[in-house]
Amino acid sequence: MGKIQDDVTGEKEEVSVMEYLRKQVPDWDDEVKCTARFKAFSGQRTDWEPLYVFWRDLILNVARHLHIFIIRPSQVHVWFDRGGLVPLCLGQVLLEMYAAGELLRTVGVADTAGGWVPQIFWRVVNLGGLLRPSTQENPAEDYYIIPVLLKEKALQVVQVLSESHWTAFCVITWRKFQEISGGLKEAHAVLNHLCEHGKAKHLVINKKDLIEGVKVSLSARALSGTTSLDLDVLHLIWTVEKLEHQLNVIDQRWKRSRASALASLELGNKQVALKCAREMKLASLSREKCTALLNRVEEVLAVIADAEASKEVAEAIRIGTQAIKENGINYDEVELCLQELNECIESQKQIEEILGSNAAGAEIEDEDIEEELKELEMNFAEVPTQTSTGVDAVVAGTQETADALSESLSKLHLTHHARKDLEVEDAEESMGAMSKDGNREAVLS
Repeated sequence: MGKIQDDVTGEKEEVSVMEYLRKQVPDWDDEVKCTARFKAFSGQRTDWEPLYVFWRDLILNVARHLHIFIIRPSQVHVWFDRGGLVPLCLGQVLLEMYAAGELLRTVGVADTAGGWVPQIFWRVVNLGGLLRPSTQENPAEDYYIIPVLLKEKALQVVQVLSESHWTAFCVITWRKFQEISGGLKEAHAVLNHLCEHGKAKHLVINKKDLIEGVKVSLSARALSGTTSLDLDVLHLIWTVEKLEHQLNVIDQRWKRSRASALASLELGNKQVALKCAREMKLASLSREKCTALLNRVEEVLAVIADAEASKEVAEAIRIGTQAIKENGINYDEVELCLQELNECIESQKQIEEILGSNAAGAEIEDEDIEEELKELEMNFAEVPTQTSTGVDAVVAGTQETADALSESLSKLHLTHHARKDLEVEDAEESMGAMSKDGNREAVLS
Protein backbone atom coordinates (compact mmCIF):
# COMPACT_ATOMS: atom_id res chain seq x y z
CA MET A 1 0.00 0.00 0.00
CA GLY A 2 2.83 2.37 0.88
CA LYS A 3 4.61 1.55 -2.41
CA ILE A 4 1.49 2.41 -4.42
CA GLN A 5 1.07 5.69 -2.56
CA ASP A 6 4.72 6.62 -3.20
CA ASP A 7 4.29 5.88 -6.91
CA VAL A 8 1.19 8.08 -7.12
CA THR A 9 2.99 10.89 -5.28
CA GLY A 10 5.98 10.55 -7.62
CA GLU A 11 3.77 10.78 -10.71
CA LYS A 12 2.05 13.91 -9.42
CA GLU A 13 5.44 15.44 -8.65
CA GLU A 14 6.71 14.71 -12.18
CA VAL A 15 3.64 16.33 -13.75
CA SER A 16 3.96 19.38 -11.48
CA VAL A 17 7.66 19.75 -12.25
CA MET A 18 7.14 19.42 -16.01
CA GLU A 19 4.44 22.11 -16.01
CA TYR A 20 6.64 24.38 -13.91
CA LEU A 21 9.67 23.86 -16.19
CA ARG A 22 7.70 24.86 -19.29
CA LYS A 23 6.61 28.06 -17.54
CA GLN A 24 10.03 28.79 -16.06
CA VAL A 25 12.00 27.97 -19.24
CA PRO A 26 9.96 28.94 -22.33
CA ASP A 27 12.33 27.12 -24.72
CA TRP A 28 12.45 23.94 -22.63
CA ASP A 29 11.14 21.79 -25.53
CA ASP A 30 13.56 23.29 -28.06
CA GLU A 31 15.65 20.34 -29.27
CA VAL A 32 18.73 22.37 -30.20
CA LYS A 33 18.95 24.23 -26.90
CA CYS A 34 18.02 21.10 -24.98
CA THR A 35 20.95 19.20 -26.53
CA ALA A 36 23.36 21.98 -25.58
CA ARG A 37 22.08 22.10 -22.00
CA PHE A 38 22.10 18.33 -21.45
CA LYS A 39 25.77 17.83 -22.41
CA ALA A 40 28.50 17.18 -19.83
CA PHE A 41 30.92 19.85 -18.62
CA SER A 42 34.16 20.08 -20.56
CA GLY A 43 37.11 22.43 -20.75
CA GLN A 44 37.87 25.14 -18.24
CA ARG A 45 35.39 26.38 -15.64
CA THR A 46 34.89 29.57 -17.58
CA ASP A 47 33.56 27.46 -20.47
CA TRP A 48 30.79 25.71 -18.51
CA GLU A 49 30.14 28.34 -15.79
CA PRO A 50 26.97 29.73 -17.48
CA LEU A 51 25.57 26.21 -17.89
CA TYR A 52 26.30 25.43 -14.25
CA VAL A 53 24.51 28.60 -13.11
CA PHE A 54 21.50 27.65 -15.24
CA TRP A 55 21.12 24.19 -13.67
CA ARG A 56 21.91 25.40 -10.16
CA ASP A 57 19.21 28.07 -10.25
CA LEU A 58 16.75 25.66 -11.85
CA ILE A 59 17.31 23.03 -9.14
CA LEU A 60 16.73 25.61 -6.40
CA ASN A 61 13.60 26.95 -8.09
CA VAL A 62 12.08 23.50 -8.59
CA ALA A 63 12.76 22.56 -4.96
CA ARG A 64 11.11 25.78 -3.80
CA HIS A 65 8.18 25.08 -6.13
CA LEU A 66 7.72 21.65 -4.54
CA HIS A 67 8.08 23.12 -1.01
CA ILE A 68 10.98 20.81 -0.14
CA PHE A 69 14.50 21.47 1.08
CA ILE A 70 15.88 17.90 1.08
CA ILE A 71 16.65 16.32 -2.31
CA ARG A 72 18.27 13.17 -3.72
CA PRO A 73 20.41 12.96 -6.87
CA SER A 74 18.08 10.33 -8.36
CA GLN A 75 15.11 12.58 -7.63
CA VAL A 76 16.79 15.50 -9.41
CA HIS A 77 17.44 13.30 -12.47
CA VAL A 78 13.73 12.41 -12.60
CA TRP A 79 12.79 16.10 -12.58
CA PHE A 80 14.66 16.79 -15.81
CA ASP A 81 14.10 13.48 -17.60
CA ARG A 82 13.00 14.00 -21.21
CA GLY A 83 11.92 10.61 -22.47
CA GLY A 84 14.99 8.84 -21.08
CA LEU A 85 17.35 11.71 -21.87
CA VAL A 86 18.91 13.03 -18.64
CA PRO A 87 21.36 15.93 -18.30
CA LEU A 88 24.87 14.47 -18.15
CA CYS A 89 26.12 17.36 -16.03
CA LEU A 90 23.71 17.03 -13.09
CA GLY A 91 26.11 15.00 -10.95
CA GLN A 92 28.83 17.59 -11.45
CA VAL A 93 26.36 20.40 -10.71
CA LEU A 94 25.39 18.83 -7.37
CA LEU A 95 29.03 18.35 -6.39
CA GLU A 96 29.87 21.94 -7.32
CA MET A 97 26.91 23.17 -5.28
CA TYR A 98 28.04 21.04 -2.34
CA ALA A 99 31.61 22.28 -2.59
CA ALA A 100 30.34 25.88 -2.62
CA GLY A 101 28.23 25.29 0.51
CA GLU A 102 24.92 25.56 -1.34
CA LEU A 103 24.12 21.94 -0.43
CA LEU A 104 24.67 19.98 2.78
CA ARG A 105 24.62 16.24 3.24
CA THR A 106 22.21 14.83 5.82
CA VAL A 107 25.04 12.69 7.21
CA GLY A 108 26.57 15.97 8.36
CA VAL A 109 23.47 17.14 10.22
CA ALA A 110 23.94 17.09 13.96
CA ASP A 111 21.78 14.63 15.86
CA THR A 112 20.30 16.89 18.52
CA ALA A 113 18.70 13.92 20.23
CA GLY A 114 22.11 12.37 20.86
CA GLY A 115 23.38 15.12 23.14
CA TRP A 116 26.03 17.83 22.83
CA VAL A 117 28.98 15.62 21.80
CA PRO A 118 27.65 14.76 18.30
CA GLN A 119 26.69 18.41 17.75
CA ILE A 120 30.16 19.68 18.68
CA PHE A 121 31.80 17.05 16.46
CA TRP A 122 29.53 17.98 13.53
CA ARG A 123 30.30 21.68 13.86
CA VAL A 124 34.06 21.10 14.01
CA VAL A 125 33.97 18.80 10.99
CA ASN A 126 31.85 21.16 8.88
CA LEU A 127 33.90 24.20 9.81
CA GLY A 128 37.04 22.35 8.76
CA GLY A 129 35.46 21.07 5.58
CA LEU A 130 36.46 17.48 6.42
CA LEU A 131 33.24 16.01 4.99
CA ARG A 132 33.23 17.98 1.77
CA PRO A 133 34.28 15.83 -1.19
CA SER A 134 36.32 17.04 -4.10
CA THR A 135 34.54 17.76 -7.36
CA GLN A 136 36.13 14.65 -8.89
CA GLU A 137 34.06 12.22 -6.78
CA ASN A 138 30.85 10.68 -7.99
CA PRO A 139 27.72 11.87 -6.17
CA ALA A 140 26.55 9.30 -3.66
CA GLU A 141 22.93 8.18 -3.43
CA ASP A 142 22.36 10.34 -0.40
CA TYR A 143 20.08 13.14 0.66
CA TYR A 144 21.15 16.74 0.22
CA ILE A 145 19.89 19.71 2.25
CA ILE A 146 19.45 23.11 0.62
CA PRO A 147 20.44 25.63 3.36
CA VAL A 148 18.55 28.56 1.82
CA LEU A 149 15.29 26.62 1.72
CA LEU A 150 15.99 25.11 5.13
CA LYS A 151 16.05 28.60 6.61
CA GLU A 152 12.71 29.39 4.97
CA LYS A 153 11.22 26.16 6.32
CA ALA A 154 12.46 26.94 9.85
CA LEU A 155 10.78 30.34 9.69
CA GLN A 156 7.54 28.68 8.54
CA VAL A 157 7.66 26.23 11.47
CA VAL A 158 8.08 29.08 13.95
CA GLN A 159 5.23 30.98 12.26
CA VAL A 160 2.91 27.97 12.55
CA LEU A 161 3.71 27.60 16.25
CA SER A 162 3.20 31.34 16.80
CA GLU A 163 -0.33 31.11 15.41
CA SER A 164 -1.31 28.50 18.04
CA HIS A 165 0.68 29.88 21.00
CA TRP A 166 0.58 33.40 22.44
CA THR A 167 3.61 33.19 24.72
CA ALA A 168 7.26 34.01 24.06
CA PHE A 169 8.13 30.32 23.69
CA CYS A 170 6.35 26.99 23.46
CA VAL A 171 7.01 23.35 24.28
CA ILE A 172 5.79 20.63 21.92
CA THR A 173 6.38 16.92 21.54
CA TRP A 174 8.83 15.51 19.03
CA ARG A 175 5.97 13.83 17.16
CA LYS A 176 4.18 17.16 16.74
CA PHE A 177 7.41 18.83 15.63
CA GLN A 178 7.90 16.14 12.97
CA GLU A 179 4.35 16.67 11.75
CA ILE A 180 4.86 20.42 11.34
CA SER A 181 8.30 20.00 9.73
CA GLY A 182 7.07 17.44 7.20
CA GLY A 183 8.94 14.29 8.23
CA LEU A 184 11.71 12.80 10.32
CA LYS A 185 14.65 14.01 8.20
CA GLU A 186 13.06 17.42 7.83
CA ALA A 187 12.47 17.67 11.58
CA HIS A 188 16.12 16.84 12.37
CA ALA A 189 17.34 19.44 9.88
CA VAL A 190 14.96 22.17 11.11
CA LEU A 191 15.75 21.45 14.76
CA ASN A 192 19.48 21.55 14.07
CA HIS A 193 19.10 24.91 12.29
CA LEU A 194 17.05 26.41 15.13
CA CYS A 195 19.45 25.09 17.77
CA GLU A 196 22.41 26.65 15.98
CA HIS A 197 20.72 30.05 16.15
CA GLY A 198 19.65 29.64 19.78
CA LYS A 199 15.96 29.44 18.86
CA ALA A 200 15.25 25.89 20.05
CA LYS A 201 16.27 23.27 22.60
CA HIS A 202 15.82 19.51 22.48
CA LEU A 203 14.08 18.04 25.54
CA VAL A 204 14.31 14.44 26.73
CA ILE A 205 12.58 12.78 29.67
CA ASN A 206 13.88 9.34 30.62
CA LYS A 207 11.16 7.86 32.80
CA LYS A 208 8.93 4.86 32.24
CA ASP A 209 8.59 5.96 28.62
CA LEU A 210 11.14 7.92 26.62
CA ILE A 211 9.57 11.30 25.95
CA GLU A 212 11.17 13.73 23.49
CA GLY A 213 10.14 17.27 22.77
CA VAL A 214 11.31 20.66 21.56
CA LYS A 215 11.26 24.07 23.19
CA VAL A 216 11.02 26.79 20.55
CA SER A 217 11.41 30.55 20.94
CA LEU A 218 8.57 32.45 19.25
CA SER A 219 10.08 35.91 19.78
CA ALA A 220 13.24 37.62 18.60
CA ARG A 221 15.05 36.63 21.78
CA ALA A 222 17.11 33.45 22.00
CA LEU A 223 16.30 30.77 24.56
CA SER A 224 18.25 31.12 27.78
CA GLY A 225 17.96 27.44 28.65
CA THR A 226 15.57 24.77 29.88
CA THR A 227 14.04 24.34 33.31
CA SER A 228 12.30 21.58 35.21
CA LEU A 229 9.00 23.30 34.41
CA ASP A 230 9.67 22.79 30.70
CA LEU A 231 10.06 19.06 31.28
CA ASP A 232 6.87 18.96 33.34
CA VAL A 233 4.97 20.82 30.61
CA LEU A 234 6.35 18.40 28.01
CA HIS A 235 5.17 15.47 30.11
CA LEU A 236 1.69 16.98 30.39
CA ILE A 237 1.49 17.72 26.65
CA TRP A 238 2.66 14.19 25.86
CA THR A 239 -0.07 12.89 28.20
CA VAL A 240 -2.69 14.98 26.41
CA GLU A 241 -1.66 13.61 23.01
CA LYS A 242 -1.66 10.06 24.38
CA LEU A 243 -5.15 10.51 25.87
CA GLU A 244 -6.46 11.99 22.62
CA HIS A 245 -5.09 8.99 20.74
CA GLN A 246 -6.74 6.67 23.27
CA LEU A 247 -10.07 8.46 22.77
CA ASN A 248 -9.83 7.87 19.02
CA VAL A 249 -9.16 4.17 19.62
CA ILE A 250 -12.15 3.93 21.98
CA ASP A 251 -14.41 5.68 19.47
CA GLN A 252 -13.37 3.28 16.72
CA ARG A 253 -14.00 0.30 19.00
CA TRP A 254 -17.44 1.64 19.93
CA LYS A 255 -18.35 2.08 16.25
CA ARG A 256 -17.27 -1.46 15.41
CA SER A 257 -19.26 -2.89 18.34
CA ARG A 258 -22.33 -0.95 17.32
CA ALA A 259 -22.08 -2.15 13.72
CA SER A 260 -21.68 -5.73 14.91
CA ALA A 261 -24.68 -5.40 17.25
CA LEU A 262 -26.91 -4.09 14.47
CA ALA A 263 -25.79 -6.86 12.12
CA SER A 264 -26.45 -9.51 14.79
CA LEU A 265 -29.95 -8.14 15.43
CA GLU A 266 -30.75 -8.32 11.73
CA LEU A 267 -29.63 -11.97 11.69
CA GLY A 268 -31.60 -12.68 14.86
CA ASN A 269 -28.55 -13.60 16.95
CA LYS A 270 -29.43 -11.92 20.26
CA GLN A 271 -26.51 -13.38 22.24
CA VAL A 272 -23.92 -11.86 19.98
CA ALA A 273 -25.90 -8.61 19.95
CA LEU A 274 -25.87 -8.52 23.77
CA LYS A 275 -22.13 -9.16 23.80
CA CYS A 276 -21.57 -6.27 21.39
CA ALA A 277 -23.84 -4.04 23.48
CA ARG A 278 -21.79 -4.88 26.58
CA GLU A 279 -18.60 -3.92 24.70
CA MET A 280 -20.26 -0.63 23.71
CA LYS A 281 -21.09 0.06 27.35
CA LEU A 282 -17.53 -0.66 28.47
CA ALA A 283 -16.20 1.58 25.72
CA SER A 284 -18.51 4.40 26.83
CA LEU A 285 -17.33 4.08 30.44
CA SER A 286 -13.70 4.07 29.35
CA ARG A 287 -14.32 7.15 27.25
CA GLU A 288 -15.84 9.03 30.19
CA LYS A 289 -12.84 8.26 32.40
CA CYS A 290 -10.39 9.18 29.67
CA THR A 291 -12.23 12.44 28.93
CA ALA A 292 -12.28 13.41 32.59
CA LEU A 293 -8.53 12.84 32.90
CA LEU A 294 -7.91 14.76 29.68
CA ASN A 295 -9.90 17.75 30.97
CA ARG A 296 -7.91 17.80 34.21
CA VAL A 297 -4.57 17.78 32.39
CA GLU A 298 -5.72 20.54 30.01
CA GLU A 299 -6.82 22.65 32.99
CA VAL A 300 -3.34 22.32 34.52
CA LEU A 301 -1.76 23.35 31.21
CA ALA A 302 -4.11 26.35 31.01
CA VAL A 303 -3.09 27.46 34.51
CA ILE A 304 0.60 27.18 33.59
CA ALA A 305 0.03 29.17 30.39
CA ASP A 306 -1.79 31.92 32.32
CA ALA A 307 1.05 32.05 34.82
CA GLU A 308 3.60 32.40 32.01
CA ALA A 309 1.55 35.21 30.43
CA SER A 310 1.31 37.04 33.78
CA LYS A 311 5.05 36.65 34.19
CA GLU A 312 5.65 38.20 30.78
CA VAL A 313 3.34 41.12 31.58
CA ALA A 314 5.13 41.73 34.87
CA GLU A 315 8.47 41.59 33.06
CA ALA A 316 7.24 44.12 30.49
CA ILE A 317 6.10 46.47 33.27
CA ARG A 318 9.46 46.13 34.99
CA ILE A 319 11.34 46.94 31.76
CA GLY A 320 9.10 49.96 31.11
CA THR A 321 9.65 51.28 34.62
CA GLN A 322 13.39 50.86 34.28
CA ALA A 323 13.40 52.69 30.94
CA ILE A 324 11.48 55.62 32.44
CA LYS A 325 13.96 55.89 35.30
CA GLU A 326 16.99 55.68 33.00
CA ASN A 327 15.68 58.52 30.82
CA GLY A 328 14.95 60.77 33.82
CA ILE A 329 11.19 60.90 33.28
CA ASN A 330 8.87 61.07 36.30
CA TYR A 331 5.28 59.92 36.41
CA ASP A 332 3.93 63.47 36.87
CA GLU A 333 5.39 64.52 33.51
CA VAL A 334 3.93 61.48 31.80
CA GLU A 335 0.52 62.17 33.33
CA LEU A 336 0.69 65.83 32.31
CA CYS A 337 1.57 64.92 28.72
CA LEU A 338 -1.34 62.48 28.56
CA GLN A 339 -3.71 65.09 30.01
CA GLU A 340 -2.63 67.72 27.47
CA LEU A 341 -3.03 65.21 24.66
CA ASN A 342 -6.58 64.39 25.80
CA GLU A 343 -7.43 68.11 25.96
CA CYS A 344 -6.14 68.62 22.42
CA ILE A 345 -8.25 65.74 21.19
CA GLU A 346 -11.36 67.10 22.92
CA SER A 347 -10.79 70.57 21.47
CA GLN A 348 -10.44 69.14 17.98
CA LYS A 349 -13.65 67.15 18.42
CA GLN A 350 -15.55 70.26 19.54
CA ILE A 351 -14.34 72.21 16.50
CA GLU A 352 -15.36 69.38 14.20
CA GLU A 353 -18.82 69.23 15.82
CA ILE A 354 -19.30 73.01 15.40
CA LEU A 355 -18.24 72.91 11.78
CA GLY A 356 -20.51 69.95 11.19
CA SER A 357 -23.52 71.65 12.78
CA ASN A 358 -22.92 74.83 10.71
CA ALA A 359 -22.75 72.79 7.54
CA ALA A 360 -26.00 71.02 8.42
CA GLY A 361 -27.74 74.34 9.12
CA ALA A 362 -26.50 75.73 5.81
CA GLU A 363 -28.02 72.78 3.98
CA ILE A 364 -31.38 73.34 5.64
CA GLU A 365 -31.37 77.06 4.77
CA ASP A 366 -30.49 76.29 1.16
CA GLU A 367 -33.49 74.03 0.89
CA ASP A 368 -35.85 76.61 2.39
CA ILE A 369 -34.84 79.73 0.42
CA GLU A 370 -34.20 78.51 -3.10
CA GLU A 371 -36.17 81.45 -4.58
CA GLU A 372 -34.13 84.01 -2.62
CA LEU A 373 -30.93 82.41 -3.89
CA LYS A 374 -32.14 82.81 -7.45
CA GLU A 375 -32.80 86.50 -6.83
CA LEU A 376 -29.32 86.89 -5.29
CA GLU A 377 -27.77 85.30 -8.38
CA MET A 378 -29.57 87.83 -10.57
CA ASN A 379 -28.36 90.68 -8.36
CA PHE A 380 -24.78 89.37 -8.47
CA ALA A 381 -24.89 89.44 -12.22
CA GLU A 382 -25.78 93.14 -12.13
CA VAL A 383 -23.06 94.11 -9.58
CA PRO A 384 -19.68 95.27 -11.03
CA THR A 385 -16.78 92.81 -11.12
CA GLN A 386 -14.82 94.75 -8.47
CA THR A 387 -17.49 93.98 -5.86
CA SER A 388 -17.29 90.28 -6.65
CA THR A 389 -13.53 90.43 -6.31
CA GLY A 390 -13.86 92.06 -2.89
CA VAL A 391 -16.18 89.31 -1.68
CA ASP A 392 -13.76 86.66 -2.92
CA ALA A 393 -10.92 88.36 -1.04
CA VAL A 394 -12.90 88.26 2.20
CA VAL A 395 -13.75 84.60 1.70
CA ALA A 396 -10.12 83.79 0.89
CA GLY A 397 -8.93 85.59 4.01
CA THR A 398 -11.40 83.67 6.16
CA GLN A 399 -10.28 80.39 4.59
CA GLU A 400 -6.61 81.20 5.24
CA THR A 401 -7.41 81.90 8.89
CA ALA A 402 -9.24 78.57 9.22
CA ASP A 403 -6.34 76.73 7.55
CA ALA A 404 -3.83 78.37 9.91
CA LEU A 405 -5.94 77.33 12.91
CA SER A 406 -6.18 73.71 11.69
CA GLU A 407 -2.44 73.55 11.05
CA SER A 408 -1.62 74.92 14.49
CA LEU A 409 -3.94 72.44 16.20
CA SER A 410 -2.50 69.51 14.23
CA LYS A 411 1.05 70.28 15.38
CA LEU A 412 -0.05 70.10 19.04
CA HIS A 413 2.75 72.42 20.17
CA LEU A 414 0.50 75.10 21.74
CA THR A 415 -0.40 75.14 25.41
CA HIS A 416 -3.98 74.68 26.42
CA HIS A 417 -4.55 78.37 27.33
CA ALA A 418 -2.89 79.61 24.12
CA ARG A 419 -5.15 77.34 22.06
CA LYS A 420 -8.24 78.80 23.81
CA ASP A 421 -7.11 82.38 23.07
CA LEU A 422 -6.50 81.45 19.44
CA GLU A 423 -9.94 79.87 19.18
CA VAL A 424 -11.56 83.07 20.65
CA GLU A 425 -9.68 85.29 18.21
CA ASP A 426 -10.59 83.10 15.27
CA ALA A 427 -14.24 83.07 16.39
CA GLU A 428 -14.23 86.88 16.62
CA GLU A 429 -12.68 87.18 13.16
CA SER A 430 -15.21 84.71 11.77
CA MET A 431 -18.08 86.67 13.38
CA GLY A 432 -16.69 89.90 11.93
CA ALA A 433 -16.41 88.38 8.50
CA MET A 434 -19.91 86.99 8.76
CA SER A 435 -21.31 90.39 9.83
CA LYS A 436 -19.55 92.04 6.88
CA ASP A 437 -21.00 89.44 4.54
CA GLY A 438 -24.44 90.02 6.07
CA ASN A 439 -24.22 93.77 5.51
CA ARG A 440 -22.96 93.22 1.98
CA GLU A 441 -25.84 90.83 1.24
CA ALA A 442 -28.31 93.36 2.71
CA VAL A 443 -26.96 96.03 0.37
CA LEU A 444 -27.16 93.71 -2.60
CA SER A 445 -30.73 92.72 -1.80
